[in-house]
Amino acid sequence: MAGHSQFANIKHRKGAQDARRAKLFTKLQREITVATKLGNPDPNFNARLRNAIIAARSCNMPKDRIDTAIKKASGAAEGDNYEEIRYEGYGNGGIAFIVEALTDNRNRTAGEVRSLFTKSGGSLGETGSVGFMFDHIGLIEYEGNVATEETMFEIALEAGASEVESSPEWHSIICSTDDFSVVRDKLIEKFGDPKTARLSWRAKDHITLNLEQAQKISKLVDALEDNDDVQSVSGNYFIPDDVLEKLE
Repeated sequence: MAGHSQFANIKHRKGAQDARRAKLFTKLQREITVATKLGNPDPNFNARLRNAIIAARSCNMPKDRIDTAIKKASGAAEGDNYEEIRYEGYGNGGIAFIVEALTDNRNRTAGEVRSLFTKSGGSLGETGSVGFMFDHIGLIEYEGNVATEETMFEIALEAGASEVESSPEWHSIICSTDDFSVVRDKLIEKFGDPKTARLSWRAKDHITLNLEQAQKISKLVDALEDNDDVQSVSGNYFIPDDVLEKLE
Protein backbone atom coordinates (compact mmCIF):
# COMPACT_ATOMS: atom_id res chain seq x y z
CA MET A 1 0.00 0.00 0.00
CA ALA A 2 2.96 2.33 0.34
CA GLY A 3 5.36 3.36 -2.39
CA HIS A 4 5.92 5.76 -5.22
CA SER A 5 2.77 7.79 -5.79
CA GLN A 6 1.69 8.30 -9.36
CA PHE A 7 -1.10 10.51 -8.06
CA ALA A 8 1.34 12.74 -6.20
CA ASN A 9 3.64 12.89 -9.21
CA ILE A 10 0.86 14.40 -11.25
CA LYS A 11 -0.66 16.65 -8.66
CA HIS A 12 2.11 18.25 -6.66
CA ARG A 13 4.19 19.53 -9.52
CA LYS A 14 1.05 21.30 -10.68
CA GLY A 15 0.25 22.48 -7.17
CA ALA A 16 3.39 24.58 -6.96
CA GLN A 17 2.27 26.43 -10.09
CA ASP A 18 -1.30 26.86 -8.92
CA ALA A 19 -0.20 28.40 -5.63
CA ARG A 20 1.46 31.24 -7.54
CA ARG A 21 -1.63 32.18 -9.44
CA ALA A 22 -3.52 35.26 -8.35
CA LYS A 23 -6.76 33.50 -9.25
CA LEU A 24 -6.30 30.85 -6.59
CA PHE A 25 -7.83 32.85 -3.74
CA THR A 26 -10.88 33.61 -5.86
CA LYS A 27 -11.43 29.90 -6.51
CA LEU A 28 -10.95 29.06 -2.85
CA GLN A 29 -13.37 31.77 -1.84
CA ARG A 30 -15.94 30.42 -4.29
CA GLU A 31 -15.69 26.95 -2.76
CA ILE A 32 -16.08 28.42 0.74
CA THR A 33 -19.18 30.30 -0.43
CA VAL A 34 -20.79 27.20 -1.93
CA ALA A 35 -19.92 25.01 1.06
CA THR A 36 -21.39 27.57 3.47
CA LYS A 37 -24.61 27.97 1.51
CA LEU A 38 -25.11 24.22 1.22
CA GLY A 39 -24.64 23.55 4.93
CA ASN A 40 -23.85 24.99 8.33
CA PRO A 41 -21.59 28.07 8.58
CA ASP A 42 -19.79 26.31 11.44
CA PRO A 43 -17.04 24.11 9.91
CA ASN A 44 -17.34 21.72 12.87
CA PHE A 45 -20.75 20.75 11.50
CA ASN A 46 -20.00 21.15 7.79
CA ALA A 47 -17.41 18.74 6.40
CA ARG A 48 -17.21 20.41 3.01
CA LEU A 49 -16.65 23.84 4.55
CA ARG A 50 -13.94 22.43 6.78
CA ASN A 51 -12.20 21.00 3.71
CA ALA A 52 -12.45 24.37 1.98
CA ILE A 53 -10.96 26.17 4.98
CA ILE A 54 -8.09 23.66 5.19
CA ALA A 55 -7.36 24.24 1.50
CA ALA A 56 -7.46 28.00 1.99
CA ARG A 57 -5.13 27.91 4.98
CA SER A 58 -2.67 25.63 3.18
CA CYS A 59 -2.43 28.30 0.46
CA ASN A 60 -1.93 31.08 3.05
CA MET A 61 -5.28 32.71 2.42
CA PRO A 62 -5.74 35.39 5.14
CA LYS A 63 -8.07 34.40 7.97
CA ASP A 64 -10.11 37.58 7.65
CA ARG A 65 -10.80 36.79 4.01
CA ILE A 66 -11.97 33.30 4.95
CA ASP A 67 -14.19 34.68 7.70
CA THR A 68 -15.62 37.35 5.40
CA ALA A 69 -16.51 34.76 2.75
CA ILE A 70 -18.33 32.60 5.31
CA LYS A 71 -20.16 35.57 6.80
CA LYS A 72 -21.24 36.86 3.41
CA ALA A 73 -22.47 33.46 2.26
CA SER A 74 -24.36 32.68 5.46
CA GLY A 75 -25.93 36.08 5.93
CA ALA A 76 -27.22 36.96 2.49
CA ALA A 77 -30.33 35.50 0.92
CA GLU A 78 -29.17 36.73 -2.45
CA GLY A 79 -25.80 37.07 -4.08
CA ASP A 80 -23.56 34.75 -6.02
CA ASN A 81 -25.19 31.41 -6.74
CA TYR A 82 -22.89 28.77 -8.14
CA GLU A 83 -23.76 25.47 -9.74
CA GLU A 84 -21.56 22.41 -9.51
CA ILE A 85 -20.84 20.80 -12.87
CA ARG A 86 -18.61 17.90 -13.87
CA TYR A 87 -17.24 17.67 -17.40
CA GLU A 88 -15.69 14.56 -18.92
CA GLY A 89 -13.65 14.30 -22.07
CA TYR A 90 -10.50 13.27 -23.86
CA GLY A 91 -7.36 15.28 -24.43
CA ASN A 92 -4.75 14.76 -27.12
CA GLY A 93 -3.68 11.12 -27.40
CA GLY A 94 -6.82 9.76 -25.77
CA ILE A 95 -6.01 10.96 -22.24
CA ALA A 96 -9.19 10.91 -20.15
CA PHE A 97 -10.11 13.92 -18.01
CA ILE A 98 -12.64 14.80 -15.35
CA VAL A 99 -13.05 18.55 -14.85
CA GLU A 100 -15.03 19.90 -11.90
CA ALA A 101 -16.35 23.45 -11.97
CA LEU A 102 -18.38 25.93 -9.95
CA THR A 103 -20.17 28.37 -12.22
CA ASP A 104 -22.85 31.02 -12.21
CA ASN A 105 -23.34 30.57 -15.96
CA ARG A 106 -23.57 26.97 -17.17
CA ASN A 107 -23.60 27.87 -20.87
CA ARG A 108 -20.53 30.06 -20.63
CA THR A 109 -18.47 27.51 -18.74
CA ALA A 110 -19.51 24.60 -20.97
CA GLY A 111 -18.54 26.59 -24.05
CA GLU A 112 -15.18 27.59 -22.64
CA VAL A 113 -14.28 24.08 -21.46
CA ARG A 114 -15.38 22.54 -24.76
CA SER A 115 -13.29 25.06 -26.69
CA LEU A 116 -10.17 24.24 -24.64
CA PHE A 117 -10.56 20.52 -25.31
CA THR A 118 -11.12 21.12 -29.01
CA LYS A 119 -8.11 23.41 -29.37
CA SER A 120 -5.92 20.80 -27.72
CA GLY A 121 -6.89 18.14 -30.21
CA GLY A 122 -9.34 16.47 -27.84
CA SER A 123 -13.09 16.49 -27.33
CA LEU A 124 -15.60 17.02 -24.56
CA GLY A 125 -17.84 14.00 -23.99
CA GLU A 126 -21.07 13.23 -22.21
CA THR A 127 -21.25 12.77 -18.44
CA GLY A 128 -20.13 9.22 -17.73
CA SER A 129 -18.03 8.92 -20.89
CA VAL A 130 -14.79 8.57 -18.90
CA GLY A 131 -15.99 8.41 -15.30
CA PHE A 132 -15.76 4.62 -15.26
CA MET A 133 -11.98 4.96 -15.64
CA PHE A 134 -11.69 6.72 -12.28
CA ASP A 135 -12.42 5.97 -8.63
CA HIS A 136 -14.04 8.65 -6.46
CA ILE A 137 -11.90 8.78 -3.33
CA GLY A 138 -11.18 10.74 -0.20
CA LEU A 139 -7.70 12.25 -0.37
CA ILE A 140 -5.65 13.66 2.50
CA GLU A 141 -2.06 14.74 1.84
CA TYR A 142 0.80 15.82 4.06
CA GLU A 143 4.33 16.93 3.33
CA GLY A 144 6.85 14.15 3.74
CA ASN A 145 8.58 15.66 6.78
CA VAL A 146 5.56 15.35 9.13
CA ALA A 147 6.19 11.64 9.68
CA THR A 148 8.19 8.68 8.48
CA GLU A 149 6.64 6.43 5.88
CA GLU A 150 6.12 3.69 8.46
CA THR A 151 4.51 6.01 11.03
CA MET A 152 2.14 7.55 8.51
CA PHE A 153 1.24 4.12 7.16
CA GLU A 154 0.36 2.75 10.61
CA ILE A 155 -1.59 5.76 11.83
CA ALA A 156 -3.49 6.29 8.58
CA LEU A 157 -4.60 2.67 8.37
CA GLU A 158 -5.63 2.75 12.02
CA ALA A 159 -7.71 5.85 11.22
CA GLY A 160 -9.55 3.95 8.48
CA ALA A 161 -7.57 4.71 5.33
CA SER A 162 -7.47 2.10 2.59
CA GLU A 163 -4.15 3.14 1.05
CA VAL A 164 -1.07 5.17 1.85
CA GLU A 165 1.31 6.30 -0.89
CA SER A 166 4.53 7.86 0.36
CA SER A 167 7.59 9.49 -1.12
CA PRO A 168 10.27 11.66 0.54
CA GLU A 169 8.23 14.75 -0.40
CA TRP A 170 4.62 13.68 0.19
CA HIS A 171 2.24 11.31 1.95
CA SER A 172 -1.01 10.64 0.08
CA ILE A 173 -3.66 9.00 2.25
CA ILE A 174 -6.58 7.51 0.37
CA CYS A 175 -9.88 6.35 1.80
CA SER A 176 -13.47 5.75 0.76
CA THR A 177 -15.68 8.79 0.38
CA ASP A 178 -17.88 7.48 3.22
CA ASP A 179 -14.93 7.33 5.64
CA PHE A 180 -13.32 10.58 4.52
CA SER A 181 -14.41 12.90 7.36
CA VAL A 182 -13.47 10.41 10.07
CA VAL A 183 -10.05 9.65 8.57
CA ARG A 184 -9.32 13.34 7.98
CA ASP A 185 -10.22 14.35 11.55
CA LYS A 186 -8.14 11.57 13.11
CA LEU A 187 -5.11 12.56 11.04
CA ILE A 188 -5.57 16.22 11.93
CA GLU A 189 -5.56 15.27 15.61
CA LYS A 190 -2.18 13.59 15.11
CA PHE A 191 -0.43 15.72 12.49
CA GLY A 192 -2.34 19.03 12.26
CA ASP A 193 -3.89 20.45 9.11
CA PRO A 194 -2.95 18.61 5.90
CA LYS A 195 -1.92 20.29 2.67
CA THR A 196 -4.90 18.69 0.94
CA ALA A 197 -8.18 17.29 2.24
CA ARG A 198 -10.88 16.73 -0.33
CA LEU A 199 -12.85 14.29 -2.41
CA SER A 200 -10.98 13.59 -5.61
CA TRP A 201 -10.84 11.42 -8.72
CA ARG A 202 -8.06 8.88 -9.17
CA ALA A 203 -7.49 7.06 -12.44
CA LYS A 204 -7.64 3.27 -12.25
CA ASP A 205 -4.85 3.03 -14.83
CA HIS A 206 -2.36 5.59 -16.13
CA ILE A 207 -0.92 6.30 -19.55
CA THR A 208 2.78 7.16 -19.37
CA LEU A 209 3.64 10.23 -21.43
CA ASN A 210 6.77 11.03 -23.44
CA LEU A 211 8.03 14.61 -23.67
CA GLU A 212 5.95 15.59 -26.70
CA GLN A 213 2.78 14.15 -25.19
CA ALA A 214 3.52 15.74 -21.82
CA GLN A 215 3.93 19.17 -23.42
CA LYS A 216 0.53 18.92 -25.10
CA ILE A 217 -1.28 17.58 -22.05
CA SER A 218 0.34 20.11 -19.71
CA LYS A 219 -0.80 22.91 -22.00
CA LEU A 220 -4.39 21.68 -21.78
CA VAL A 221 -4.24 21.24 -18.01
CA ASP A 222 -2.78 24.74 -17.55
CA ALA A 223 -5.50 26.23 -19.74
CA LEU A 224 -8.27 24.41 -17.86
CA GLU A 225 -6.87 25.36 -14.45
CA ASP A 226 -6.54 28.96 -15.60
CA ASN A 227 -10.31 29.13 -16.21
CA ASP A 228 -12.03 31.01 -13.39
CA ASP A 229 -14.82 28.42 -13.07
CA VAL A 230 -12.69 25.28 -13.02
CA GLN A 231 -11.94 23.97 -9.53
CA SER A 232 -10.10 20.72 -10.26
CA VAL A 233 -8.68 18.73 -13.18
CA SER A 234 -8.00 14.99 -13.00
CA GLY A 235 -6.46 12.89 -15.76
CA ASN A 236 -5.28 9.33 -16.32
CA TYR A 237 -1.73 10.24 -17.29
CA PHE A 238 1.66 9.83 -15.65
CA ILE A 239 4.76 11.91 -16.39
CA PRO A 240 8.05 10.12 -15.58
CA ASP A 241 10.55 12.13 -13.56
CA ASP A 242 13.06 12.41 -16.40
CA VAL A 243 10.37 13.77 -18.71
CA LEU A 244 9.13 16.10 -15.99
CA GLU A 245 12.58 17.61 -15.55
CA LYS A 246 12.73 18.43 -19.25
CA LEU A 247 9.18 19.76 -19.19
CA GLU A 248 9.91 22.12 -16.31
